[in-house]
Amino acid sequence: MALLERVSTLLRANINDLIDKAEHPEKTLRQLLLDMENQLLQVKTQVAIAIADQHLLEKKKKEHDEAAEAWRRKAELAVAKGQDDLARAALDRGLSHQQLSAGFAQQIEDQRAEAEVMRTNYGKLQQKLKETEARCELLIAQNRRARAVGKANLAHAGSVAGNLDRSLRKMKTKVLTDEATNSATRLMLDDGHPNSVSDSLDDRLHRLERDDQIETLLGEIKGRVNRAG
Repeated sequence: MALLERVSTLLRANINDLIDKAEHPEKTLRQLLLDMENQLLQVKTQVAIAIADQHLLEKKKKEHDEAAEAWRRKAELAVAKGQDDLARAALDRGLSHQQLSAGFAQQIEDQRAEAEVMRTNYGKLQQKLKETEARCELLIAQNRRARAVGKANLAHAGSVAGNLDRSLRKMKTKVLTDEATNSATRLMLDDGHPNSVSDSLDDRLHRLERDDQIETLLGEIKGRVNRAG
């Protein structure tokens, strides 16, 4: 993910080089820490978005499960009333919702895995930031002592730091909030009813398989109704 790559770039910055060449080492290092914190905040936001998307997918799956069960009950009622055609239509709708539910189940697994990876990376980056903060404080103290005895060499002051500052400013302006959006959410706009528009051989065979599945379910329902009677 691009956001994590940008954070990794910050974490790989050569701090020793920065403090040696920067005109104002303390200011440069503190800016580096601030930029790292901003990037981590963006990662945290992406984690929250990924978790929210997962919950949304779980909600949609539940809706289709409930719809499939409702259509099955309607099919049983139709059989009890001797309306086999209505029972077949109800079973057809129920199968459509069942298939959509299965699709959402796979998307949920993928989203859960992605969210877990992001949470893990966020924890690692958080720990790395703490280590970098301690290291920066140490280098700042060392730089102060070096300046006190005239050992600091600022011949190329600001050259590398300036490039890094420009790079960091560009990084800060990019907020990728749309990368966690899962393509599966587009399925929410689908009404769950397949619409056959092709008379190809594959479509006809698929319809035969579908009808056979419906007839099997219808037979099971009739059997239960007859036994209950």
